[in-house]
Amino acid sequence: MRRYGIAVIAVLAGLVCGTADAKSVKLLAVGNSFSNNALRYFKEIVTAAGHEAIVGHAMIGGCDFDRHVRHAEAFEKDPADPQGRPYAGKKSLQELLQQEKWAYVTIQQVSHKAPIPESYQPGADRLIAIIRKYAPDAEIVVHQTWAYRDDHPVGGAKRFVSTDDMYRKVRTAYDAFCQAKGFRLIPSGDAMETARRDPAWGPFVPDPAFDPKTAVYPALPVERRALHSGYSWRKDPKSGTFRLGADKFHANAQGEYLLGCVWFEFFYGESVVGNTFVPKGVSAADAGVLQRVAHRVVSEKQRPELLPCE
Repeated sequence: MRRYGIAVIAVLAGLVCGTADAKSVKLLAVGNSFSNNALRYFKEIVTAAGHEAIVGHAMIGGCDFDRHVRHAEAFEKDPADPQGRPYAGKKSLQELLQQEKWAYVTIQQVSHKAPIPESYQPGADRLIAIIRKYAPDAEIVVHQTWAYRDDHPVGGAKRFVSTDDMYRKVRTAYDAFCQAKGFRLIPSGDAMETARRDPAWGPFVPDPAFDPKTAVYPALPVERRALHSGYSWRKDPKSGTFRLGADKFHANAQGEYLLGCVWFEFFYGESVVGNTFVPKGVSAADAGVLQRVAHRVVSEKQRPELLPCE
């Protein structure tokens, strides 16, 4: 009987410890659609692990460092100016920064400028100053964006000639920025590239039978191993006709799941391998592969080899 009582106490103690181990993280992402991709499944992954995430998002599609600053400076000059309140709920960046006692604030450059180091300044420094003024206790961390899909048009003003080249330039620019500022990096771009090179996932495989120039609604290609959105049909509100579009830079469900796993490991310091949350459209087998990729990149700090300049 006495042993039984001790066993019950031990079980209860274990339950209490399990509750005590639950972690709550407060973070504000200052970004654009790429941070939206990273956050898509983040809270579900966190909840499945028994933790809590309180997340704010200062998001404008296609927004770079400079534009976030312009809106914040407009608010400083006149809080009633709509230009100073561009975020959801007509909030200003200053209001969002003071909305919670954030542990972390993430920043990032817009993806098409990320390979260009000179595009980061002076906007980045001005944005950092605003964050430090209104959320002085928060750690500023940098969200590394990723390279576009293999079949994305390249060259010209984009300053990269292939997915390999874009990844190398994006990573080099973010690494230099973080080193100069003493900031930690959320290795989202590393994870996307690691999956692309991993034999268990592999490079994107297009549909050789699909020709976007002759495609008729609702035909779509059968693509494999994609981490980016790809082709979709959209209805023109004026004409009512469907038009085929291609998004080869945002993440699809698989890519968003991988990014959420990366953010989980980064902010919670815990392995995502075995996490029970698997979103609709992602197979359990694929989720397992992506979990392992995220773990290798974040916790084991494995990074893809940088390929030579082209």
